[in-house]
Amino acid sequence: MKDEIRAQLQAHNQVMTALERDLAPAIESAVSLLTEALKDGRKLIVMGNGGSAADAQHFVAEIVGRFKLERRALPAIALSTDTSILTAIGNDYGFEQIFARQVEAHVRPGDVVVGISTSGNSPNVQIALEAARRLGARTVALLGKDGGSIKGIAELSLIVPSNDTPRIQEGHITMIHIICDLVERGLFL
Repeated sequence: MKDEIRAQLQAHNQVMTALERDLAPAIESAVSLLTEALKDGRKLIVMGNGGSAADAQHFVAEIVGRFKLERRALPAIALSTDTSILTAIGNDYGFEQIFARQVEAHVRPGDVVVGISTSGNSPNVQIALEAARRLGARTVALLGKDGGSIKGIAELSLIVPSNDTPRIQEGHITMIHIICDLVERGLFL
C-alpha cells in the first residue's frame, strides 16, 4: 500500500509541476479577467457536473464569503445548487439545457462565466458557455485531458494535463484557490 500511496502523491506532484510550468500565464489571465469584472460590479457564475459541481460551489463560496481576507461579499452564483431549477429545466428542456437556461436568466455583458469539466466534453457546460458568449460574458473553462470539445469554446481554457480524473480535480481546485487568493488581494489590498 505504501508504494501506491507514493505513486499517487508523485502523480499529484507531476500535475502541480505541470501547472506551474505551463499554466501560470493562463491562471494570471483568469485572475485579471475576474478581478476587473468584479471591480466593475459584474458577477461570477460557475457550473460543473458531479465533482465539478462541488468545485463550482466551493469557488463561489470563497468569492461570496471570503478566502483569507475579511472583506465585503462579492457577487457569485453556482448553477448546480437549486434542485428545483435543475429538475424543472431537466424535465422541460433536457439535461443539456440545465446551465444554459440559468445563464440566460442571470448573465449580463461583462460577467464572468466559468465552466468546469474534467473530460472537457460536458454538453451542458459547452452549451452554457456558448450562450454566455452570445450574451457578452467573459468565459473561462477549467478542463482536463486534451480539453475535449469545450477547448476553444471559452475565451480562456485552463487545461490540466492529465487523463486521471482525481489528478484533474486536484489541479482544478488548486487553480481555484490561487485565483481566489489573488483576486481577493487584487481587490482588497
